[in-house]
Amino acid sequence: MTIRIAVFDAYGTLFDIAAAARRAAAEPGGEKLARHWQALAATWRDKQLQYSWLRAITGDHAPFWQVTTEALDYALDAHGLSGRPTLRDRLLALYRELDAYPEVPPMLERLKAAGLPTAILSNGSPDMLMDAVTSAGIGPLLDAVISVEEVGIFKPSAKVYQLVPDRFGCAPGEVLFASSNGWDAAGAAGFGFTTVWVNRAGLPRDRLPAAPAHVLTDLTQIPELATTP
Repeated sequence: MTIRIAVFDAYGTLFDIAAAARRAAAEPGGEKLARHWQALAATWRDKQLQYSWLRAITGDHAPFWQVTTEALDYALDAHGLSGRPTLRDRLLALYRELDAYPEVPPMLERLKAAGLPTAILSNGSPDMLMDAVTSAGIGPLLDAVISVEEVGIFKPSAKVYQLVPDRFGCAPGEVLFASSNGWDAAGAAGFGFTTVWVNRAGLPRDRLPAAPAHVLTDLTQIPELATTP
């Protein structure tokens, strides 16, 4: 089936989720964080995902910004950095200005040059997504930024993936969906998307009912996958 649209997860796929902690650690006064920033970033991300899954299971939905904040509070406590409101505020501010991975802008430009619509499909709250898109300067290269807030449940709910066919009037198989999260790529594959797992960390494949059609180490080859019959 011909691909009609390229869709991307945001955090960890287009945007470097470790950038907030890395940048804060390099700033004046970040000496203590400099010893822990990688571990802090990993714990923050793990809890962010875990809290989103638990909220999806229990039906106790909250905006992803709240989930992100609660996950950071846990991570700061776990690494002995709680009780530092200035650091907490700085990390949250930087999370809204995450760096895009270097291959992202040229990759999106190639897709647009090929006439293929592009979109984000993310757990992120609309305001935090727009902040990240604006900060990275990729807004003109995207046709839509779709948040799970439209359906009030986090991925990998099928209700989230259905937002793309509903928005663009396409069949699931006509969507090329890329995510750095193996569970997200698998969930989207089970829904019917043609999926790409962007396995930046070289992790083993998740043992889930569906599997991604492609595995890449970054997003550079996405235009070839999207435009090759």
